[in-house]
Amino acid sequence: MINITGQILPVRDVVRMARRRGVPVIVDGAHSLAHHDFKLSDLDCDYYAVSLHKWLFAPHGTGLLYVRRDKIADLWPLMAAPEGMDDDIRKFEEIGTHPAANYLAIGEALTFHQGIGGRRKEARMVYLRDYWAKRLLEQDRVRLHTSLKPGFACGIATVEIEGVDPSDLTSWLWNEHKIIVTPIKHPEFQGIRLSPSVYTMLEELDRFIEAMDHVARHGLPA
Repeated sequence: MINITGQILPVRDVVRMARRRGVPVIVDGAHSLAHHDFKLSDLDCDYYAVSLHKWLFAPHGTGLLYVRRDKIADLWPLMAAPEGMDDDIRKFEEIGTHPAANYLAIGEALTFHQGIGGRRKEARMVYLRDYWAKRLLEQDRVRLHTSLKPGFACGIATVEIEGVDPSDLTSWLWNEHKIIVTPIKHPEFQGIRLSPSVYTMLEELDRFIEAMDHVARHGLPA
């Protein structure tokens, strides 16, 4: 999943194409795991890395690394592990003394995620995205840079009000409404990225819609 628009990429197709040419595939899954519903085994990639504080709600500094079994021996850990662990995935955990609380909290985050269910969580994310996106698209000046087609994206979406600088809009939304968004400035498009989560209430999205509607009609206050 691309962080600036939420676009879901066809990883399995990329892996098949690369494998025919002997090219290993590394997947940056920072925004995908515990966000949209999929199985890591379905991707068939060689390496997969993800931070767990984003959509799994685990503590900051926690993450997950998957390495295909036949690739483990040739991948060096950042900190040296005993030679007998060359083929052992746990050699990547040889990082000395580190806080146990963060590590143990991953289990609690997984329990919470599984209690909701991956499919239900994805459905909630899509519902919240469509709730605000479709309302804002009623405005002529609004441009959505994320597809609403099923399977193309999930909870993240990037929206633009034509003629309004994303950084200025981001600052105004926070200063006036305490709404947190991320400004996106790309050579091909710009806008603000919105990332509601399972705990986001419709009343909060209504506040966002009302604020954006005001800017679309009247521009940012001088």
